[in-house]
Amino acid sequence: MTQGTITAGSLLRTIAYPYDLRKLDTSQLEQVCKELRQYIIDIVSVYGGHFAANLGVVELTVALHYILNTPKDKLIWDVGHQAYGHKILTGRRKNFYTNRTLNGLSGFPKISESDYDAFGVGHSSTSISAALGMAIASNLLGEKNRHHVAVIGDGALTAGIAYEALNHAGTTNSDILVILNDNNISIDPNSGILQKVVSHSGNLFESLGFKYYGPIDGHNVNEIVDKLKEILKVPGPKLLHVKTIKGKGFETAEKNQTIWHAPGLFDKATGIINKKVYNTPQPPKYQDVFGKTIIELARENPKIMGITPAMPSGCSLKYMMEEMPDRALDVGIAEQHAVTLSAGLATKGMKVFCNIYSTFMQRAYDMVIHDVAIQNLPVIFCLDRAGLVGEDGATHHGAYDIAFMRCIPNMIVSAPMNESELRNLMYTAQLETTKNPFVIRYPRGKGVLTNWETPMEEISIGKARKIKDGQEIAILTIGHVGNFAVEACKELETFGISPAHYDMRFVKPLDEELLHEIGQKFSKIITVEDACIKGGMGSAILEFLNENNYHLVVKILGIPDSVIGQGSTEELQHLCHFDTEAIVINTKELMNRGDLN
Repeated sequence: MTQGTITAGSLLRTIAYPYDLRKLDTSQLEQVCKELRQYIIDIVSVYGGHFAANLGVVELTVALHYILNTPKDKLIWDVGHQAYGHKILTGRRKNFYTNRTLNGLSGFPKISESDYDAFGVGHSSTSISAALGMAIASNLLGEKNRHHVAVIGDGALTAGIAYEALNHAGTTNSDILVILNDNNISIDPNSGILQKVVSHSGNLFESLGFKYYGPIDGHNVNEIVDKLKEILKVPGPKLLHVKTIKGKGFETAEKNQTIWHAPGLFDKATGIINKKVYNTPQPPKYQDVFGKTIIELARENPKIMGITPAMPSGCSLKYMMEEMPDRALDVGIAEQHAVTLSAGLATKGMKVFCNIYSTFMQRAYDMVIHDVAIQNLPVIFCLDRAGLVGEDGATHHGAYDIAFMRCIPNMIVSAPMNESELRNLMYTAQLETTKNPFVIRYPRGKGVLTNWETPMEEISIGKARKIKDGQEIAILTIGHVGNFAVEACKELETFGISPAHYDMRFVKPLDEELLHEIGQKFSKIITVEDACIKGGMGSAILEFLNENNYHLVVKILGIPDSVIGQGSTEELQHLCHFDTEAIVINTKELMNRGDLN
């Protein structure tokens, strides 16, 4: 991959680092902003990435690096969806085309990538806490003339941690500046009365101990520069309220901000998003299977409700929100609240599908244990984006949910191998006879079935299914990766190897009857999961074999015990050695080792 013919404008070309920007006259900053915005459009249209949010903070980015003495002054971008301009101005313009690619730049700020990335961010609402921690440390260390700035969006202020940080910061004398980037949208439109209060009044911040400034025009770079010069001289906690437009400068993005959050590749001249054209019907995305299936179920079961923390488009709960607005709720970026709200609904007999991306469910772990599992409430957790998610990288991989869910008492943990299985698991989870909290994890992207709208059937909880009989080695899979094993088995048979393949369906409870059969028939097992190896399905099977005195050779394939960066999902699955090729290679190696019992 090369940058090709994409070049920066005449002024932007002279800026390698912020100290180059600071050499310019303020009269030149508008031109820098124009060129930076165009450069982001040029790059993202060809290489992809987050778009509208970055266009909305161009002037703010330029003003901050013009006035602050970064990297001595600490600048923390909340989430990182709006940090492309920051990266381009801080030594990474020439290789920015590698953004979100394997071995390229991270799509989010990352401490190990640049001294200018003061804090790694990917999940929202952490910036104020991080900046306050740095400011307190600077005071303790006796550091002088060092500013600490957190840029946070109004959408991110729907999360509890942001208010916890504001509540604390206002009681300190720390030199912290919070910049509220107010564009009235997160990925989807924001929800909540408090967000509206935040956007229209400084009283809340002043009552929390902040000096409030604004609101000001977030697209007037010189006004921002002048205001920063003024307020950075003021000691103590401060908040600057700037009004911006997400997608600023690209008309179609301004009009359709949700679609243009991360649109993929597009024609920058026409604003038409490139879509692949297929000659044959394609399988749906798992998220859309969820979105359509929950409506089918809810039409028949009046107790069903859907909950999402700020991701109605991403998880496809938007369809239910449109058809049944009283029964499908977006609670804002508030995963903890989403889980406990679901628990409260469950106490009244409601069957709640709480849909949270796997990586964001980590934020609500205490509520899962304390409010759901201990009370054994039958909340249904649909964990979208489970496993490796691709270009969003380390902060977004759903690697840990099997491990952290299966250790919780009362919990059922499952994963479908295809769309029909997802529908069947959802059907089973909402039955009155299902009395436990129920996890259904599924990956980002497409399934494997074109005719997926199959009649739903109850699945016996804890029962696996045999996909293929075999005599020499058993391959045990969980979830979508079972499709990799199907292809691997076909290839292995061409080498004269006879593998059996079992789709476990459930990590908890395990199908112990089947595992006894496998333990008695086979001497070698391979387990495959799109989840962390430590504590995952393979570990659960090893525990069972040990407890029952089976002495088998077991090879566990999955996500290794390391931080996995960005790249395409296929690249990362290959890198982690659990794709079809890896299953074939490991099976052949295990067969060649002979019987080690």
